[in-house]
Amino acid sequence: MIKRLFLVAAAFCFLSLGSPAQHRRIPSYPFARLDLNRIQYPSGKSPEFELFLRKLDTLATYSSGSVRILHVGGSHVQAGIWTQQLRRNLLSMRYGMDGGRGMVFPFNAAGTNTPAGYVSRSAGEWSYFRCLKDGGEPLGVTGMAVSTADTAAVVMIDMTEQNPREWAPGFTFKSVDILGHGTASPVVVLGRDTVEGVWNGWKYHFDLPHYSEYLQVRFRGMPGEFTLKGIYLDKPCGGLTVSECGVNGASTRSWLSCSEFGRDIELVRPDLVIFSIGINDTQGVSFDSERFIANYRELVREVRAVNPRCAILFTTNNDSCRHRSDPNPFGIDQQQAFWRLADSENAAIWDLFEIMGGMGSSSDWLAAGLMKSDLVHFTASGYDLLGDLLFNAIMDASRKRGR
Repeated sequence: MIKRLFLVAAAFCFLSLGSPAQHRRIPSYPFARLDLNRIQYPSGKSPEFELFLRKLDTLATYSSGSVRILHVGGSHVQAGIWTQQLRRNLLSMRYGMDGGRGMVFPFNAAGTNTPAGYVSRSAGEWSYFRCLKDGGEPLGVTGMAVSTADTAAVVMIDMTEQNPREWAPGFTFKSVDILGHGTASPVVVLGRDTVEGVWNGWKYHFDLPHYSEYLQVRFRGMPGEFTLKGIYLDKPCGGLTVSECGVNGASTRSWLSCSEFGRDIELVRPDLVIFSIGINDTQGVSFDSERFIANYRELVREVRAVNPRCAILFTTNNDSCRHRSDPNPFGIDQQQAFWRLADSENAAIWDLFEIMGGMGSSSDWLAAGLMKSDLVHFTASGYDLLGDLLFNAIMDASRKRGR
């Protein structure tokens, strides 16, 4: 009897994956083109994205395997709300799918906003580096670094979601990797326990004595210095991991300047990279489509050098305005560049520009309370909507694949 119930439940889960029952409900907005909310393949197909969908189906249906997603971008991604809503929706597909929180960063030590999915705190004096400027500290997949020589320095990461919703996924971890270097060395403090790490040439690895949802990092060897470039939180099991790496103001050129990006990808090991870089490439007086495409191709090359079968999903820019009133004249040019890029890379594309309603639609989103007054960034409700729309598009792509 128990076996029969299990088989019925598994079959129901399989049949419902990618079906309307799995969709998030989307309010009706007359200005939006919700009929265009789909994953598309400009080259006709994307074998890598098909592979990602198969792995996601297997995980959601049989609780077998692991799926790792990395979302890279600018302020849309650093805010964390968009990625957190997508993460929340994906994890709701099956109980117990959490495979670890993935890459996090002590944004508080850098004096900037922490993504919505967790809390960061710090003490002591810190300097910071971001990929917006040439030179300085070599950066990696987070696009940022913080450095200290303060004996009182400490960073803390708390998996408590900021402004938790009706259902907020909880995250625990048992494995920690701290990316960085220095004459001092990090230690992880868990209550009365102090855990020493193992240095492997570019990061410290820590195996914790028990699962935790809170991390405190202190430093030994002070006076000295340590530069911290990211923290990866993991579990010794399969499941779904969704990491976001966003830097306010970052463009494709900014990310391309991160010389350790490819090296860090080896730690993240993504099955899917969602690239949402681009809004900052169109804020000048001109837009060079060829340079934009070339920059992106180099980033894709770095990902595929680590995992040749990694799926790539480009999200086109949202419609936006400059000076709070003038429609960005490069919106259509960049949209076309994204399509050319996805075609040449056999990648998938999610055309947010068209879904919003095309050129000038940002003013409608503002009136609906979905965009901020700068007509570039979204409100929390707007970012939640993006997470729901992208989730629905992925579910539809999975359903079509299963036909």
